[in-house]
Parts: sequence; C-alpha cells; structure tokens
Amino acid sequence: MTTSADSLTVTVDVACQLLKEGYKYLDVRTPEEYAKGHAEGALNVPFMFKEETGMVKNATFIEDVSKHLKKDEKFIVACQSGRRSLMASNSLIAEGFTGVKDMGGGFTAWVECGQKAVLD
Repeated sequence: MTTSADSLTVTVDVACQLLKEGYKYLDVRTPEEYAKGHAEGALNVPFMFKEETGMVKNATFIEDVSKHLKKDEKFIVACQSGRRSLMASNSLIAEGFTGVKDMGGGFTAWVECGQKAVLD
C-alpha cells in the first residue's frame, strides 16, 4: 500500500509544530550523515547503508524501528533531502505504522529553515 505523498509529506514548519505537539523525530540517514548533525532528540535508524557497491537497504529497518516506536506512535521521518524518508515512510505504513509523517526536504531543509542541529 502506497500513501499519497500529498497527505504524508509535511513541511519543516509543520514538522516543527508536530514535534512540539509530541511527535518524535526518526532520522533515517546513515550513521555517518547523522554524526555530522541532527535534530535534537532524534532517533537514528538508517533506512539504507552506504557500502562499496552503493546504497543498500537496511534489511532489518522495520524490526529496528519497532524496537523504539510503537505502530500507533506519532513521529516525523526525515533523511538528508527527502527521498529516503518518503520510501521509509511508505515502508512503515505498509507494515502497519499509523502515525507517520514524512518531512519534505529532509535535514537540509531543516537547517535551511533555521532549525537547530546538534552533534552527539
């Protein structure tokens, strides 16, 4: 089942409001990308890993997310520019997650909109 990007994807401004309302932030970038800066309080579960052959889907992505988030929990999904997060969001919805919102533009848009980036 694929969800319409129009109803699934939100802007950074809407994502910020949803975070204030209690949504969590799921960062699906690689650990290397995440280490260069991320939203405060973000949970990092990569949707893909960078390997010598290119980007490879994380075979345990749904299982990994399920360790941290319940299927009815509300959360924002973000990557670097928006492509992986939309794929990840659709995968999560197909597995029964109901509170998923994709942040259009990803972390790049987050920073460009003046939102805070932190390092661990």
